[in-house]
Amino acid sequence: MSSRSSPFLKAGHWPTLLAAFLYFDFTFAVWVLNGAMAPFISESYSLDAASKGFMISLPILSGALMRFPLGLLSQYIGRKSAAMVEMSLIVVALLYGFFFVDSYDRVLAMGVLLGIAGASFGVALSLGSGWYPPRYKGLAMGIAGAGNSGTVLAVLFAPPLAVAYGWQAVYGIAAATMVLPMIVMLVCAKEPPDREHQTLRGHLSCLWEKDGWAFSLIYIVTFGGFVGLSSFLPTYFHDQFHVTKVQAGQLTMLAALMGSATRALGGYVSDRVGGVTTLTGVLALVIGSLVLCGLAGGSLVLTTLLFMLCFAALGAGNGALFQLVPLRWPLTTAVAGSMIGEIGALGGGFIPNAMGLSKQYGGSYLGGFLAFALLAVAMLAMLRIVQIRWTRTWAERGGRARPVVAEAEPESSIDFSAAKA
Repeated sequence: MSSRSSPFLKAGHWPTLLAAFLYFDFTFAVWVLNGAMAPFISESYSLDAASKGFMISLPILSGALMRFPLGLLSQYIGRKSAAMVEMSLIVVALLYGFFFVDSYDRVLAMGVLLGIAGASFGVALSLGSGWYPPRYKGLAMGIAGAGNSGTVLAVLFAPPLAVAYGWQAVYGIAAATMVLPMIVMLVCAKEPPDREHQTLRGHLSCLWEKDGWAFSLIYIVTFGGFVGLSSFLPTYFHDQFHVTKVQAGQLTMLAALMGSATRALGGYVSDRVGGVTTLTGVLALVIGSLVLCGLAGGSLVLTTLLFMLCFAALGAGNGALFQLVPLRWPLTTAVAGSMIGEIGALGGGFIPNAMGLSKQYGGSYLGGFLAFALLAVAMLAMLRIVQIRWTRTWAERGGRARPVVAEAEPESSIDFSAAKA
């Protein structure tokens, strides 16, 4: 163990961080399952481009709407208990898919149920980082948030399993795999001490704050881009380049892996140079790579490399943004994170629909890429405006943690070492 990582591990409760990572990883895989199997489902029911986009977007939209209620529930029954309740419901939903999904209408109903898995975001990040003091929040949230690597599990394993056993059987296999994160959560996780009992109005206060909406809009690009593109890429690669369904999943895996790997890196870098500085560079890179992805539709190799670059930027942006969240809301991170994640995930539903409509009515996917790039331009402009106020009120220059206000207050009121004992 390196001397650099040792202080971080000693500063918090790493078994809880591990449990939070696995919880998010497996639930994220379930959330994007229909996207990974979209080429199979589309072939079964002869779907047009717009119908494909809607089918892929439905779990994303459903999951977005479920995030804030689960985050709010976790403030009352605890994050560990909320995670166990959610994973139990996911198993029930997957069993419905295994036994009853046999038509396009039921695929859409299954998409709504898969949204249960998409609700885990704010709870997982708050649970994983709750044991860590502010100077390590960015890295801890980045590690927990790297559970979006569940996309890799979905796109890598679902297509071969669908080939071997049929795509409906994948739901049943996924239900069985949920046993692992449930056991780890039950045995290893401990409820963090950074919990404050407030009124319902207190918990909901972030809904009426300008900062909450600014974070949410930026997250539409970083996280919405990640989940929306990763859900749609199997269909894009299969339709645009006529690769096999399994190959489409493997190519998507390369891009999604980059986004997952750089999330922790984004949090780590943001702890040092600031989340605002990191986000500025990230958004600029996303804009350029999205435009180039749209223009490179004739080259599979170039498109794959550009998607890897784009996803690396999106992943780092997710980590950077959630380095800022606990600085702004140190005691209601789960609620604030769930609200931000909810709006961000709703943005993810925009991408499959935009791509499908662009292809069906414009003849290519270029319009979808350009629309999302323009949205990223608008969010970059907004960030440069709002960061002026942020660095005057609750953050240091560039979006770093304040050495006195952001660290002394939470650490003086919460005894992390005593709570772990």
